[in-house]
Amino acid sequence: MRRIAAAVLLFCLIAGTAGGIAIVEFCPDPYLAGDLDEYLVIEGKGVLDGYILSDGEGGFRFPPGTRIDGRLVIARSGPAFEQTHGYPPDFEMEGRTERIPDVIPNGNLLMGNQADELLLYHGTTLVQQVAWPADVQPRQGQVHYLVDGVWDPRPLSIGQSRFAPAAFEDVAVTAFVAPDCSHEAFMAAVAGAEREILVNVYEFTDEKMAEALIRARDRGVAVTVLLEGGPVGGVPPEERAVAGALNRSGIPVLAMGTTDAGHAKYRYDHAKYLVIDEETVLIGSENFKPGGYPVPGLQGNRGWGACLESPALAAYFREVFLCDAAGGDIAPLEGTAAELRTPWAPAYTVEFPACHAEGARVTPVLSPDTSALILDLIESAEESIVIEQAYITNETPDTLNPYLAAAIEASRRGVAVRVILDSVWFNTEDNADNDEMVGLINRVAAAEGLPLEARLADLEANNLAKIHNKGVVVDGRAVLVSSINWNANSPAFNREAGVIIEHPEVAAYYTRVFDDDWNAARSGGTNSTPAPDRLKIVAAACILSGLAALYLYRRGRT
Repeated sequence: MRRIAAAVLLFCLIAGTAGGIAIVEFCPDPYLAGDLDEYLVIEGKGVLDGYILSDGEGGFRFPPGTRIDGRLVIARSGPAFEQTHGYPPDFEMEGRTERIPDVIPNGNLLMGNQADELLLYHGTTLVQQVAWPADVQPRQGQVHYLVDGVWDPRPLSIGQSRFAPAAFEDVAVTAFVAPDCSHEAFMAAVAGAEREILVNVYEFTDEKMAEALIRARDRGVAVTVLLEGGPVGGVPPEERAVAGALNRSGIPVLAMGTTDAGHAKYRYDHAKYLVIDEETVLIGSENFKPGGYPVPGLQGNRGWGACLESPALAAYFREVFLCDAAGGDIAPLEGTAAELRTPWAPAYTVEFPACHAEGARVTPVLSPDTSALILDLIESAEESIVIEQAYITNETPDTLNPYLAAAIEASRRGVAVRVILDSVWFNTEDNADNDEMVGLINRVAAAEGLPLEARLADLEANNLAKIHNKGVVVDGRAVLVSSINWNANSPAFNREAGVIIEHPEVAAYYTRVFDDDWNAARSGGTNSTPAPDRLKIVAAACILSGLAALYLYRRGRT
């Protein structure tokens, strides 16, 4: 009932009966000691005379004649808020600096971390109320925000962006895949740069990719590299060597992570893209490592990527980069003087050259901002869905991954769904990873008679190091190329980046690559476990060998 009442009050407020002023954002439990950077935001238009903000114990009003036209930020401490966010608030509650206006307090409004409420009054009329944990769930660093009358439509932490969905028309696309042609696509894109290259990638250890960026810097291109400061297992020596080489060439290498000046905006900066000359975006599933962008003729991962030419799309991703590369959680990455090396890799026969197409429609997909677009894509399927993932994990033992659940639901309405998962040892050795997931999907399909099938990739048959892809093709018309893993963390708490490309030729290209991986896995084998058909052959061979040995033994005794 409390939520219904609050919604009614908010509706009345927005409709104008209470002046059009509303609390639209607040953060009661920030990261700084003592919560000095806690804040709230009101939104509306008009004069704030008569408005009071309270938590039921203390509160404040605004200086007479204060006007609002949009948003006003009120922080407990102006300097603390500025330290956290990089800009000052409009008002502060505790009068800590002369350059930031003060509200007029009536007692202390101190937002409790785990339980409290905010009350907005106009005179003696309560026009809005939000309480936690009743209306929002408290968590350190959580920013609570209101969209279309709904609190917290997705998790949002301090410093994270809120990019809205956007689509871009008439985009030229060069689709590529690893290991076949990813190296050539990257090298061509970087070689064509004339003014600026912005790089955001989770891990960067590739010698030749670093050398290409250094050559660009040598010819006058401004290059900036942003990396994850705390990848799983720590920053490897190879990446510190790359950072050192880039720095010596004059290329700044930045890392996102918790520092003395700020808490990391995202759990991991797991994106993998470049923005070139405000005209081109190169984006994909692969880190800048030899396995993701191998020289043609060398083995590597299966991954998907795309080079996209569109000034408007590039401007969008450039804004994302500049947003992510700013703030107290960004610091230079300390490099080393170690020599760059490229590890040995087996030979590989290239099967798939790049595919170029004009006139595509491209929709960026950012985690956590717009990762719900993946659900929309899957739910839009009418005929077919193909899914190739490094792995899929469920939310809980009893709750399916939401993307997988949407794909299974699509199969229930007759959509043909195929799923390939990686079969490398670290994705199959435990009791709840890819081989169990393949079994679960196929059991659901068998039990309900669905057009649904999952297979483990046969890496040996297709001469791949591993499946590192995070791709989807729907109805032979739309493709997801992204860095977004199908787990609980990647869509909600990481910075991830991808695109949905709508173009039949591009969709057909990735489907051909998928089919090649699918057909290699037809027997259901992995690179370490014989498939059922192979087991039959082995068993038959053992029986024949045993009979032959018995025959020779008996013959020797006669």
